[in-house]
Amino acid sequence: MAAHRKPKQRSLSGHTARTAATLALASAATATAFEGTGHADPKLSPSEVKAKVDELYREAEVATEKYNGAKEKADGAERALGDLRDEAARRTDRLNSARQGLGSLATAQYRTGAIDPSVQLALSSDPDEFLDRASRADRAGHRQAATVSDVQKQLRGLDQLHTEADDTLADLKSRQADLRKHKKTVTGKLGEAKRLLSRLTAEERARAAADDGRGGAGDGTDSTDSTDRAARAASRPPAPGATKAPNSRASAAVSYAYKALGSPYVWGATGPNAFDCSGLTQAAYRAAGVSLPRTTYAQIDTGRRVSRGELQPGDLVFFYSGISHVGIYVGDGQMIHAPNPSAPVRLAPISQMPFAGAARVA
Repeated sequence: MAAHRKPKQRSLSGHTARTAATLALASAATATAFEGTGHADPKLSPSEVKAKVDELYREAEVATEKYNGAKEKADGAERALGDLRDEAARRTDRLNSARQGLGSLATAQYRTGAIDPSVQLALSSDPDEFLDRASRADRAGHRQAATVSDVQKQLRGLDQLHTEADDTLADLKSRQADLRKHKKTVTGKLGEAKRLLSRLTAEERARAAADDGRGGAGDGTDSTDSTDRAARAASRPPAPGATKAPNSRASAAVSYAYKALGSPYVWGATGPNAFDCSGLTQAAYRAAGVSLPRTTYAQIDTGRRVSRGELQPGDLVFFYSGISHVGIYVGDGQMIHAPNPSAPVRLAPISQMPFAGAARVA
């Protein structure tokens, strides 16, 4: 039989090789495009960059408030879990003591042989002494029964406590998952904003940051002008009439806000050296002896709602339909707020953002 020979492999050369290379490059380019890294972003003007960064900061602020709310609930669940575990430990100690008492009583009964009382009476050389002992034994029996009942009750309570702790632990894990999700959203938005800002020159960032109270551009690290402005704001005395708050607590909160001027914005921060928007208002009123919830959408429901025309220094002013931003009104149409990572705590007119409502908390 003739041997089956393998056909000779032809090498790729000339036009064939070029065609194969072209196809390979085209496939690679297509795959890269599908992965989202194959095309460069269009060239944006400084004003377009500012607009995109403003939107990213606003979205990050919404996510930040969700993060703050999730953290507040997670912290509460963690404290509750600790309290439950401490209570379980205390109850376990009491239960063990009760069990030891029952064990000692059972041992004593075993040593007496548990002889029938009528037999013990018949054999006793001193019937009166026996009857006295029997009476004491009867009372001890009642106490033993009560102790057994108490132990059973403690066991049921401890089981219920463990179930409650398990539920609280599950809730804590759920809150922690929410924290991770919101943190990822915030860092993603801020990272994208930082990438866009890196396209601008330091001068362009400083100019955009000065445009409004929300500081739509500038990264706050390499702009001398921005730093100088923050320093001047921090040393500026309160505007005339700004400290004429309706009461001492509102006045103390306004004073705290003025002292915070120039402090950096850091998402999730509540002072004393950095703040996010609701962290600033919470810290200012904490210094005034008033406890505020952590988030903007909870703070607006604290105290009494007031209209824009009723505003007094110390009132909390809220912005955007989702109640995602808050500042402290200081009078003359001005507020102090923590805008975003591009701008420090500063004075700004309340007209710069869509007004959503106000609350008087002091």
